[in-house]
Amino acid sequence: MTFDGVGESVDPEIPFGTRLRLHRTRRGMTREVLGGMVGRSASWVKALETGRLGTPKLPLLLKLAEALRVRDLAALTGARSIPVEPFSGPGHPRLPAVRAAINAFIPLTDRPPPTLPHLRSRLRGAWRARHAAPDHREVLGALLPGLIEDAQAAVHGADGESDRRAARAALSEVYSLAQFFIAYQPAQSLLWRVCERAVVTARESDDPRALGIAAWLMTQAHRDAGDWDAADAVAEGALAHLGALMTERDSDELLSLWGALQFEAGYTAARRGESGTAWRRWDTARRVAERLPAGFYHPVTSFSKAIMGAHAVTVAVELRNGGEGVRQAMRSEAHVIPSRPRRARHRIEQARAHRSDGREGEALRLLAQAHATAPETVRYNGHARAMIIEGLRSREHRAAAGALADRVGLPA
Repeated sequence: MTFDGVGESVDPEIPFGTRLRLHRTRRGMTREVLGGMVGRSASWVKALETGRLGTPKLPLLLKLAEALRVRDLAALTGARSIPVEPFSGPGHPRLPAVRAAINAFIPLTDRPPPTLPHLRSRLRGAWRARHAAPDHREVLGALLPGLIEDAQAAVHGADGESDRRAARAALSEVYSLAQFFIAYQPAQSLLWRVCERAVVTARESDDPRALGIAAWLMTQAHRDAGDWDAADAVAEGALAHLGALMTERDSDELLSLWGALQFEAGYTAARRGESGTAWRRWDTARRVAERLPAGFYHPVTSFSKAIMGAHAVTVAVELRNGGEGVRQAMRSEAHVIPSRPRRARHRIEQARAHRSDGREGEALRLLAQAHATAPETVRYNGHARAMIIEGLRSREHRAAAGALADRVGLPA
């Protein structure tokens, strides 16, 4: 029998509490941390694990599944298979083609590889298209198969070590771009494969931009998987590497990546409930953003002056401080964020803040704004979907939640 988030054997004789404890300890979480992530106490988690409390109702089950990265509720309940997909996000129609491109073995051919300037131009265009599109996964899903194949061909066909390193840097960034498409879809093993390829290829390229981006995304992947120690290790290693380079080079690119990694370290601290560290890291990142030129906006990390207000909302929400989250949400303006998907995600974070402060109607209003900005961001965001589902259970807000559920594709 296994307890692996995918494809577990289900033995109905194993109690819910035992299953919960096994998944929690596998993720390296304390009861305090898991309880905080679902808005409950450590003693409540202990009561579940010891059987003093029975299996919670669906909304709390979904929160536990999300916190523990469980993709089938049967892994927790022992009942018949209930995929978490309706609550965590569906698979995009273009996912099979992207998966095939990533998994394909690209043989050497006589076809000339694309030139590096042409490849870089396409990559810059792909980032711009992602930020501009309301259906950004559709856009990326159409572009990625060709980009992956051509970037791999550029590495194989490079003439000399210098060109090969430059091609590897481009390939690493293509893999990073792919992570924005794959994230929050039922493709965790594929996401990890691409994440690791991005890091390895960036190291081989010896390009600080590629390595900074890959480390930034790897930090998020470890944090989202519940391995906060690994997230810290990646962030600290990348910060030290970029920090050493910054003593030699005056580069807005390196500075912005260093600032983005500072915030990610703060985000992880907030997940742990370390308020002082989280806000100190956020403030360090804010001071970095203030040093960047007016109008600077990193095309991958979104790091900029404009994003720091959004980051403050996230820190407050992750620290489970609803009142502070609302205060930060009221101070931060979404319209200054130039990226449509990132702007929509900020609206979702604002909605989380209001929801945690008991303002469910305002949370649903903000989710509607997020959907109007970038529907695919809401459709694939687990927090947004969970808030809509919870709204359906409220007599007062069922109509608003039902309208959103129809647009997102959730059963009402």
